[in-house]
Amino acid sequence: MPVVRGVHLIEENRLGKVMLAAVNDHLKAKGFKVGTGTIMDATLISAPSSTKNEKGERDPEMHQTRKGNQWYFGMKGHVGVDSKERIIHSVEVTSANVHDSRVISDLLHGKETKVWGDSAYQGQKEAIRAVAPAAKDMTNRRAARGRPVSDEERSKNTTKSKVRARGEHPFLIIKRIFGFAHVRYRGLAKNKNRFVVICALANLYIKRHALLRRCHA
Repeated sequence: MPVVRGVHLIEENRLGKVMLAAVNDHLKAKGFKVGTGTIMDATLISAPSSTKNEKGERDPEMHQTRKGNQWYFGMKGHVGVDSKERIIHSVEVTSANVHDSRVISDLLHGKETKVWGDSAYQGQKEAIRAVAPAAKDMTNRRAARGRPVSDEERSKNTTKSKVRARGEHPFLIIKRIFGFAHVRYRGLAKNKNRFVVICALANLYIKRHALLRRCHA
């Protein structure tokens, strides 16, 4: 079974980042290059919370976090997505309880002039500038105690959210098309490699129609 063996070789040698770079180089050669706008976002990938297994314990590298009124156990996939092409250019994986803002330096390529993110990235202007000195912070603003969001800020949030929504599209593909809504392995390392590989495949899927048109042009 050469296809299955090929998948195992990618996992065993942790070639996820190599594959993502190769795919993005291919897309760049076809005219889809990463620009100066990056959308930062993260998604939760669930892991089995049951202790009914051989070791009688949950995966020690997975943790729980609360989102809204619901608790989740597993890991978190973080991505940096080009705001124009919707191509994933940067990836990081952590346990679910790690705050999104902790991996900002891993999601930016450094040449950004604008960076978008939801309210989880609010107040991280210095962290953004440390990686991308020319970047303008376009993250959404949320209300704080004694400081409600003004009408002007609410209007700006709406505009920013329209751009930021492009960063959520890859997650839909990763989970629904490629089925990575649940971890496959114990530990973060193998799951991270699989996540990066699927991010590479998601980029090809996102550009599939445009690639076909250019092939036949």
